Amino acid sequence: MKILIKDKRHLPLAAKELIKYSGNRKIFAFYGSMGAGKTTIIKAVCESLGAVDIVSSPTFTLVNEYKTTKGESIYHIDFYRIKKQEEVFDFGIEEYLTGETYCFMEWPELIEELLPPETINVKISVDDMEQRILSIT
Repeated sequence: MKILIKDKRHLPLAAKELIKYSGNRKIFAFYGSMGAGKTTIIKAVCESLGAVDIVSSPTFTLVNEYKTTKGESIYHIDFYRIKKQEEVFDFGIEEYLTGETYCFMEWPELIEELLPPETINVKISVDDMEQRILSIT
């Protein structure tokens, strides 16, 4: 599946499409180059899910937890600063990958072999017109 985001005004609709596509699956791995819009897209998806907290990049904290209007948790993980796969076990990566709560991951390349088979992979590319193309598998 592909979703085209022409500009930031289209983010809410794209977020809803992504959640609808996911069905009951809640683990998402976002791939894309620096500046492709991973955090911005995750922010729109979290807002679509009813997040009441401010969604920001967890680059330095590694994991951010956001609460929804229903009191549910959403996890946002950024593996950019992780150097060795062993480091993710220090903060309990296994608990985030159970599929019981939404989990959105940036820079998941380092832990791909740990991802459950039902993980939704979102590859973000940027075209010549600065539009974002989400290729979802």
